[in-house]
Order: sequence, then C-alpha cells, then structure tokens
Amino acid sequence: MIPARAPVPDEESLCVTRVEAVFLRCFLARANTRMSGGFDEPLYQPAAGKEQSHELRYREDFFASALHEASHWCIAGPVRRQQTDFGYWYTPDGRSAAQQRAFESVEYKPQALEWFFSRACRHPFRISVDNLSSGCHSTDDAFERRVLAQARHWCLVGLPEDGARFFVALCREFGTQEDLGRLHFSLAELKAP
Repeated sequence: MIPARAPVPDEESLCVTRVEAVFLRCFLARANTRMSGGFDEPLYQPAAGKEQSHELRYREDFFASALHEASHWCIAGPVRRQQTDFGYWYTPDGRSAAQQRAFESVEYKPQALEWFFSRACRHPFRISVDNLSSGCHSTDDAFERRVLAQARHWCLVGLPEDGARFFVALCREFGTQEDLGRLHFSLAELKAP
C-alpha cells in the first residue's frame, strides 16, 4: 500500500508556521506560552496546572489572526495573562454603535502593534473594525487615526517590552528592518485595498 501524501502547504501557512516558531522561541521558556492555529475562534487559555503551558489560539491558519492574537498577548501583561482571553469582554459581530465605540477604544493598541508585526513579516496589514454584519462601524477616520497615532508614538518611544522582543525576532526571521525610527506609517496605507 502506498502511503498518502500530506497536502503541500501554501505560502501563507508556511509563513504562519514561522510566526508560531518565533513566538515559541520568544515566549515558551520565558512565559510558558505557546501559539497554535486551526481554531474556529481565537482564544487565550491560561494553563490549567503547573505541568501545562498557556495557549494562544488563532483562527484556522490565518496569518493576520496569528499576528493579531500575538499583539493582544504582548499588550496584556502578566496579570491579565492569568485570565481566559485576558479578562477582556468581547461582543461578536453585530455590535451596536455604542458597543463598537467601546471595542475601538481598547482595540487601537493591539491593531497598531499588529501593524508593526505585519511590517516585520512583509505581510500586508488591514485594519479591522470586526463588525461587518451590523453596519455599525467607524464611518469616519477616527479609529484609523487612533491606530496610526499609536503606531507613530511607538516609533518614537519604543514598543512595549514583549512587543519589542517579538517584533525584533520577526524582523530577524523575515529579514526586515528592525529600526523603529526608520519605519513610516501613514493613513493612506490603512486605506489601501
């Protein structure tokens, strides 16, 4: 009997495997956390016991989902990392206008950090309002401008510690520019199709 061949992975899944490997090198020994894809929904699950690792799950094999969940992890810090999904509330797609404003008020930092990670991996970044079915999402540039302002701020003062560690490791893995001062972010880039 001839063994079945494994499917040949596409370029994006190869890259996401590289992102997982970088995350493990950066954070498994230091913070007992691993990243894995293939899930219907993203979730951060703290370890149930001392013999287990914390798990950062991302959607299916989506590259952007892996980077986005890593950005949440890097911003959350050690106290929030003891709580499922870092103790954040989440209302799924279909939020009201008030719920959308609340979402955007806490989501701009993770999206700004994801933008850095995307740059490090040479992967296009697309801002997400994560609320397509309700029609209640930003109608002006306020959210995009807030993400842009945060990215520019971090270019000046530096990234949060874990975000900086992951960014530099991604830059080295993907052969990109590590110098924050040489990165340029623009609103036009966020508006690109």
